[in-house]
Amino acid sequence: MTDGSERDATPESEGSSASSPGTDRAADTSGVGGRGRREPHGSEGGRELLLPRALTREVSSARGPAVAARVGMALGVSIAVCFCTGLISHWIQHPPTWFWWPAHPVWLYRVTQGAHVISGVVAIPLLLVKLWAVYPRLFARPLFGGIVRQLERGSIAVLVGSVIFQLVTGLFNTAQNYPWKFFFTSTHYAMAYVAFGALAVHLAVKLPIVREALSHPVNSPPVAATARTPEATAAAGISRRAVLGVAGIAAVVAGLAVAGQTVPFLRWVSVLAPRSGHGPQGVPVNRSAADAGVADKAHAADYALAVTVGDRMRSFTRAELAALPQTSAVLPIACVEGWSASAHWSGVRLRDLLAAVGEYSGGEVRFTSLEGGGLYRTSVLPRPHAIAADTLVALRLNGDELNLDHGYPCRLIAPNRPGVLQTKWLSTIEVLA
Repeated sequence: MTDGSERDATPESEGSSASSPGTDRAADTSGVGGRGRREPHGSEGGRELLLPRALTREVSSARGPAVAARVGMALGVSIAVCFCTGLISHWIQHPPTWFWWPAHPVWLYRVTQGAHVISGVVAIPLLLVKLWAVYPRLFARPLFGGIVRQLERGSIAVLVGSVIFQLVTGLFNTAQNYPWKFFFTSTHYAMAYVAFGALAVHLAVKLPIVREALSHPVNSPPVAATARTPEATAAAGISRRAVLGVAGIAAVVAGLAVAGQTVPFLRWVSVLAPRSGHGPQGVPVNRSAADAGVADKAHAADYALAVTVGDRMRSFTRAELAALPQTSAVLPIACVEGWSASAHWSGVRLRDLLAAVGEYSGGEVRFTSLEGGGLYRTSVLPRPHAIAADTLVALRLNGDELNLDHGYPCRLIAPNRPGVLQTKWLSTIEVLA
């Protein structure tokens, strides 16, 4: 997306002005009274790229490599942060055999997923400014040219399309709005590699031009400024520095508009954050008991939690769970949509509950919900989390009995885990061999 060919004028070695006879001969390709004449607007690979005269007179001097390179750098950093933190979130939920994620510090996933969403939102205004800066190059002649130019334009199309797709679908996901038929998680994950790969290729191709653009002050006179037509000079308008300032302010405002989901003291300015931090017992809810259809099962008189360790199984009523030694922990619950909230949880320490059934050797533990279906009806807790002292089968939240929407009669709460894996309305717990 950094199209370094958007020069402000023809290099001096190609002619002294846009109206010179030599330039007119090179640009007039229509052969009909000059109506089809196009103005030079930059060079690429030692040859001129030509823009239609009607477009050239409207092109601002701010639309060029000086702005494109600087905004592109900020956009690249945002995309890189978004890509890396997105990989972490996906691997936690769908771990490869080689992946390891720690149980502590308890706030780590809260930070990485908050950074994922904030960086994605920050990238939106940066992308718009970037596209504004390079948009005239879409009309440069030749439209297709040789194979190298076709490949370059094709790679830019892939880059722009994939980045727009990622940012738009990611923004919809933060609001839990899915107006499409595909499964968001797997599609978003696959397209992340397409977008990041296209960005890497694009930067490699344009690096020399980016370096040249960054080597000059933002508002330095454009190359061969005397070659501008009067119309183009009149259209110069906004300065490059002003465009960069607007881009920076817009990025900061966009980030603050959602950052309160993750950073509590910013909630008062995060007017676009889908989750405010409010909810039953002071904690937001993504999936309610009504949505899951578990109210009757959760309040059933014969409810019991079945715990299996090796070849031994024992059932616990809620009263029996409450009679076991209780442990408290302050843990954040952090969801993939970017919101998080710290809370005071209390209940039975998981490793103590397992020890009450049989000898726990430290393997992974599977949790199953009363919910009849759904992608997150079950979750598997890795060993580092299973043995952690602050992993609980929670019975109380913020001093009160667990609310039905928060997982009554009991739920899993483990440190440094996505909220979708903190299984609510527990039915069974099983140690995997």
